Amino acid sequence: MADTINNNDKAILTLPGHEPVALPIVRGTAGDPAIDITSDLRKNTGYVSLDYGYHNTASCQSAITYLDGEKGILLYRGYPVEELAEKSRFIDVAYLLINGHMPNKQERLEWSSLLNRHSLIHEDMRHFFSHFPDGAHPMAILSAMVVSLSAFYPEVSQNALGTEAINIAATRLLSKVRTIAAFSYKKSIGEPVVHPRHDLRYCANFLNMMFSSPVAPYEFKREVIRALNTVLIVHADHEQNCSTSAVRAVGSAHVNLYAAVAAGICALWGPLHGGANQKVVEMFEDILARGETARQAIERIKREKKLLFGFGHRIYKTYDPRAKIVKKSCMELLDKMHIDDPLLATMLEMEELATHDDYFLSRHLYPNVDFYSGVVYRAIGIPKEMFTVMFALGRLPGWIAHWMEALDDPRFKLQRPRQVYVGPSLRHLTDDECYYGDQMKV
Repeated sequence: MADTINNNDKAILTLPGHEPVALPIVRGTAGDPAIDITSDLRKNTGYVSLDYGYHNTASCQSAITYLDGEKGILLYRGYPVEELAEKSRFIDVAYLLINGHMPNKQERLEWSSLLNRHSLIHEDMRHFFSHFPDGAHPMAILSAMVVSLSAFYPEVSQNALGTEAINIAATRLLSKVRTIAAFSYKKSIGEPVVHPRHDLRYCANFLNMMFSSPVAPYEFKREVIRALNTVLIVHADHEQNCSTSAVRAVGSAHVNLYAAVAAGICALWGPLHGGANQKVVEMFEDILARGETARQAIERIKREKKLLFGFGHRIYKTYDPRAKIVKKSCMELLDKMHIDDPLLATMLEMEELATHDDYFLSRHLYPNVDFYSGVVYRAIGIPKEMFTVMFALGRLPGWIAHWMEALDDPRFKLQRPRQVYVGPSLRHLTDDECYYGDQMKV
């Protein structure tokens, strides 16, 4: 990690009634500056910073992912996401995020072997699936099953984990979440579960567990496997987003990896975060059901000031680089599979209109990663209730990497933000408000 606190590089803060305070300036690898208020601000002045939604606050230093929202740049450990999506498999990118470098031939073999070895879930865990009610959302099942892994594999709860134990925990999670997700889907449609196979690679194995059945073996298509790898790669990490921050915050209490990741899954579930991909498809289904044209839908959304799901991003003020990758993958997949999805035609027209409309341009609203990913999942055969589960599967390497990095960071502390209290000042109970007074009530 490029830790660049320079004792001669200070920001001078002047506050009423206080001597000027010198605060260290920290600069990242790309030169982006931050004022470090960790130890000096409140101690020396009594002041804290107030920053709703952490728009202007960095919670940590990290060497995992870099993004520039103004320029549309996203790097995993220094590698452009476009290059990784074009030339790598998801499990190689997972290795990169977790271990800090791309695997060589031997490391790739060992990593694949670990993923295969830990792909089965404990037989007792299979009983859990039968006790979830019909219609339970797959994210509810996924979060519950992931946190339960800590009961079956308690060794990961230890704080002193060596590299080998961490790799086992990471591959166990990557493998078993894939299996849990597929089993959840099978339960939802009333089909028998399909166990993982040691002769299949990561994405092919997942597709086989999802779609194979005793009466109809799954037919593998290279373009489907490639598209799934691509979509998982672009979701693999995204700096300090809501769910990753949740993993770091919960992990700061030194909980085990499974509990921290379960917190990330719950955060991802929200429609303003990972659940947006499902909302995009439902929005376009509604547009088609209304019989609206793309232009009519755009005007209605503007008039009613509603969200155009899949447009805009908290960080990006230009076209999300991941959206470009997914759009290209989507077009190629549908073309090679000869699929004519009516949603795609409306989406393309909607994008063309919105990216030339001052209403959206003035608000820096451009397509994000959720806009086209749902159409890719639809083409693969994944139902929309599983879209957020797929997001979680892709985001796992990032969550694991951040959990590990935080534990190894000597400056990382238990997350406990301050607040600015705006409630009533000191007051006391009146006689009418007292339950126990001179005459004790029974």
